[in-house]
Amino acid sequence: MTDTPVALFIYNRPQHTEHVFEAIKTMSPPRLIVVADGPKNAADATQCEAARTVAERVDWPCEVIRVYSDVNLGCKRRVSSGLAAVFELYERAIILEDDCVPDLSFYKFASELLFRYENDDRVTTICGSSFVPIEGPFDYAFSRFSLIWGWASWRRAWRHYDLGMSSWPRLRNTSWLKDILRSSAGAYVLTRQFDYAASGELDTWDTQWLFSSLVRGGHCIIPARNLVTNIGCGAGATHTRDVINQCANVPRSALRLPIHHPLHVRLDDDLDKNLLKWIWRPTIYDACKMGASSVLNTVSQSTYHVARLCGQKPNR
Repeated sequence: MTDTPVALFIYNRPQHTEHVFEAIKTMSPPRLIVVADGPKNAADATQCEAARTVAERVDWPCEVIRVYSDVNLGCKRRVSSGLAAVFELYERAIILEDDCVPDLSFYKFASELLFRYENDDRVTTICGSSFVPIEGPFDYAFSRFSLIWGWASWRRAWRHYDLGMSSWPRLRNTSWLKDILRSSAGAYVLTRQFDYAASGELDTWDTQWLFSSLVRGGHCIIPARNLVTNIGCGAGATHTRDVINQCANVPRSALRLPIHHPLHVRLDDDLDKNLLKWIWRPTIYDACKMGASSVLNTVSQSTYHVARLCGQKPNR
């Protein structure tokens, strides 16, 4: 369970990469896959090379595999093609981007759960982030939502990934999303996000991962405490440029071992309700546009919404 490969996705932020690499070093995984995008221009090339230099400073027994692009592919194509390469090589892996700093216990947590649920097709993602309280005696719960600031998965789940979201046009005008989310507000916000991703207006890969999991009724593991801190919000970020994003720089803490496992693989509706309110909550503008009192009751005065976390296109 401690031989899990780690994939590190980097681009042009060597200082951020340094923080994540030092955390990986404490984990000392036996295999490290470094996936790097290429520079946009000559000025960018220096920073890209510096980030790669940081990620190659491996001084522990480790097989290093480099998946480097000479040209700039962008977030959508680089991450999705990099993940395809990772899961072609390995049955399971832990995924970290260059701004997601994990606690050491995340490696142990993800490795154990990758083994425990390896043959359970219901479970699609093991998340490292936790933004809302989880009640009960167990160290994790099951959600409909995949949080990708530090995560892990299997080849068996990734093979269902659909970058083009080919089934979205068929599902869009049905009650499918509202029924599985049990929320009109959540369905409205995610419909907009799925529209932007499916049309190509949103240069991202993770919306498609969420969609692929939802389509298959996937269960995503959320830890009871936050195990990964995102340090990358602000200037230089691809999507999360808001330095006061409510999910940025959330302190991480160690998970006590042994892990206390839930008795059943069962979605936690209270957890998902809280996640919808906290991360995927619609803006007042959206609620007024819908004209639904049930939505207005869920809206916070805050203007933070999915655009701040997942790069959704701003309101028009």
